[in-house]
Amino acid sequence: MEVKEVLLPGVGLRYELDNADGNRVGVIARRSGDFEVVVYAASDPDQARPVFCLTGEEADALAQILGAPRMVERFADLTKEVPGLDAGQVEIGPGSPFVDRPLGETKARTRTGASIVAIVRGEEVLASPGPDEVLRGDDVLVVIGTEDGISGVRRIVDQG
Repeated sequence: MEVKEVLLPGVGLRYELDNADGNRVGVIARRSGDFEVVVYAASDPDQARPVFCLTGEEADALAQILGAPRMVERFADLTKEVPGLDAGQVEIGPGSPFVDRPLGETKARTRTGASIVAIVRGEEVLASPGPDEVLRGDDVLVVIGTEDGISGVRRIVDQG
C-alpha cells in the first residue's frame, strides 16, 4: 500500500492512502501535535471531509490499538516462516519476584536468547517495551524465541 506524504507549509504534514472502498483517507499531523483524520470522496478527490480530530495523546493511544495487535500478528506469521522460531505468552503471576520491578531486571534475553516484544496489560498492549517498563501482576509477556527460550523466560518470571 502506498502512503503519500505531503508537506503543508505552516501546518504540518498530510499522509494519504487509498482504501479498498476507493476513498482517499488523509491524516493531517499538525505542528501543534494534534491530528485530523479526513476523507476525500472518490467523486471529488480535492474536497476533504473532516472525520475527527485527536490530541497527540489520543493519537498515540489509537496507534497502539491499531498497531500493536498487527505487530503481534506479524511476529506470529514470522515464526511460521522461520524454522525453530516460536512465539509464546508468559504471564506474570501475582507471586512473581518481578512484580513491580523493571523488565530489564529479568535479564531474560541475556539468560535465554528470547526477546520480549510486547506486554499485554488488560486491554492495553505495550509494543517493544523498554528495560525500564515496570512489570505488574497479571501482565502477559509476548515472547519470540526458541521453545527452550520461551520456557526459560517462564521459569525466570516464576522463580527469579
